[in-house]
Amino acid sequence: MPKHINRSSSLRAESAAIRLRGVSRSFSSPAGVFHALADVDVEIAPREVVAIAGPSGSGKSTLLHVIAGIDRPSSGQLWTAGQALHALNEDALTAFRGRHVGIVFQFFQLLPTLTALENLVVAMDFVEVIPARQRRARALELLERVGVRDQANKLPTALSGGQQQRVAIARALANDPALVVADEPTGNLDSRSAGQIMTLLADLGSLGKTVLVVTHALELQRHFQRVLELADGRIVTDRVPPFTLGGRRDEPCTA
Repeated sequence: MPKHINRSSSLRAESAAIRLRGVSRSFSSPAGVFHALADVDVEIAPREVVAIAGPSGSGKSTLLHVIAGIDRPSSGQLWTAGQALHALNEDALTAFRGRHVGIVFQFFQLLPTLTALENLVVAMDFVEVIPARQRRARALELLERVGVRDQANKLPTALSGGQQQRVAIARALANDPALVVADEPTGNLDSRSAGQIMTLLADLGSLGKTVLVVTHALELQRHFQRVLELADGRIVTDRVPPFTLGGRRDEPCTA
């Protein structure tokens, strides 16, 4: 049985940012059926900043992808930002991701022929939530927030890894999503840049965002309010990190 924080199971669906009930995800392969997630139940509150940890193959990335609507559960029920994702068709799921989920990738995934500024603007162009006349100003404001406004007119190849990931975080915020997810966002960064990026992500809770970050780095888990640890597709531990950085939720992004 998982070791849980004392969290009331009475957290209502309408108050939970994320709620999973009996969620499983299986994949078929020549070697047989692989169960990436097995009967997962979990609730995450609005503005909660959560790390998803575990060894390779434990199901942590699959859990993140299912919650974000990138992948579908094989069975079970899943609500994210008030939407029953298990009940949406593909078009509705795509629209949901664009409006409600900001995604930060390990390898940045910036468009190489566009400047940092243009990468943010085009993300807003696709979703059309932010009025067109506001998009450039919003992009510059977000680049300022993550500390790279002076890099706005540079192509990704002219930026360091840490700078590219800051731009990627700004892009994830472009359409003002309720949920921000990041899959091993520090995997290609040096330790100093990794700590700064985790600080930026953790601080998004103070902006009203719910944040989920997959990480295997134990030393970075102190940035989070809660850690879900997976093994064999199940949540085996649900805990508060022992050295959570005090006051982080209410401080601005200054890293």
